[in-house]
Amino acid sequence: MTATAPPGLRGQSPQSGPLIGQAPPSPAGPARDGIGDLREVPEIPLSPTAQTLRFSVRQIEFVFGARRRLGEVFRMRTRIVDGGTVITSHPDHVKSLFTADPAEAPSLTGESPLRPIVGPNSTLTALGERHMRQRKLLLPSFHGEAIARYTTMIAEAAEREIDRWPVGRPFQLAPHMQAITLDVIMGGIFGIEGKPERGTPEHRLRQVIRQLVWLSTMPIAQAAELLNAGSDEAVGPTKIALGYLDRATYAVIAKRRRTTDLEDRHDILSMLIQTTDDEGAPLTDQELRDELLTLVLAGHETTANSLAWTFERLVRTPAAYERLREAVRTDADDKDAVIEATIHEGMRSRPVIPVIGRRVKVPWQLGEYGVEADTPILMSILLVHHREDVYPDPFAFRPERFLNRKPGTYEWIPFGGGIRRCLGATLAMAEQRVVMEAVARRTDLVAEDPEPERAVHRNVTMIPSRGATVIVRDRRP
Repeated sequence: MTATAPPGLRGQSPQSGPLIGQAPPSPAGPARDGIGDLREVPEIPLSPTAQTLRFSVRQIEFVFGARRRLGEVFRMRTRIVDGGTVITSHPDHVKSLFTADPAEAPSLTGESPLRPIVGPNSTLTALGERHMRQRKLLLPSFHGEAIARYTTMIAEAAEREIDRWPVGRPFQLAPHMQAITLDVIMGGIFGIEGKPERGTPEHRLRQVIRQLVWLSTMPIAQAAELLNAGSDEAVGPTKIALGYLDRATYAVIAKRRRTTDLEDRHDILSMLIQTTDDEGAPLTDQELRDELLTLVLAGHETTANSLAWTFERLVRTPAAYERLREAVRTDADDKDAVIEATIHEGMRSRPVIPVIGRRVKVPWQLGEYGVEADTPILMSILLVHHREDVYPDPFAFRPERFLNRKPGTYEWIPFGGGIRRCLGATLAMAEQRVVMEAVARRTDLVAEDPEPERAVHRNVTMIPSRGATVIVRDRRP
């Protein structure tokens, strides 16, 4: 298979040859003297309606086809964004946007499809000073001693979940990985370890989150997403679902506000309740809700699907899977390096978030092309991660690419970058390391179907079409 022929990012067997390459230089950054001498970005020759539908429903085929026909920089026009959106896939262009002055290239997350769900007040959707203030406030909860506390929680959650996996019959890994990551997120954010007691607001919130995540995998969910396109507030089925989620979330907030031991608690909700703004005012329930839902939804599902995708790849790549199990079960000297390389390759080949963007406020250069001020530019993580000049044999699953080698800052970008790099990246990597080691040590998995699972799009994420369906052939104590 070549880099120009997905569809659905079908996998192939590893081949010999180079592991890491380098893209040719391509100048990028603010065009201080204007874009008069630069070429106009080529456009996709389809109607805005067709482009809206294809980008929303079949993004993989859409962007790979456009790059094959038009090159690594192209413009799409949709019904959602006036004036069109430029898409690029060159690491130099990524660097220029990640390192730009935030005033010249602010994040597009303020216009994210998740805005109707998580609101305008969260770390994800806030911009400028508000974003930096909230990021600084939350950062200690995702580093250092906090990660050490979470690691024990992750290990216990993983062992409990693996004990429940059926042996000898097919089941979907994705929801079981979500059960692990939800336990961790509920513990870190709300201070609830294990399963909350039935009848409590915390139990209700956990159940609602699980139900809504399951519903979001249904075909009707894509129609609901299109109804919300370009809107600041949820409408239709999404609005109804959010009503259930909001009631459960506000009940937990109200209960925590009534507690008397906030100073002794280490969870994020307790910390946020004690926080005040620059004028000494506490956060409102709405502000708390937006922040909490961002952390729950973004931190819970993305990590779970990264794990599901990596095992979907492993069970179809016997050499890589056997190397991981052998390293873990023999406690080999390179065990940690093999686990890390496997995670990096999983996130390269199947990035759960396939695209990230900035809106340039000044004229911008992307290689030989000029981009007008006030234009959104999307960096296709999918396309960057599947460049043949950077990752030879890009559709093969080859963890050895990253063995004892750190991924390139602007060539491996599943967590984004710059001041908008994912706040929970350290926690996500810790979760994946612990869970991957536990699964490799205790289970022998096989694919239910040797055919690779297609990637399907749901809101801003890319998930396995059959939930990473596997069979546990054997489970160890």
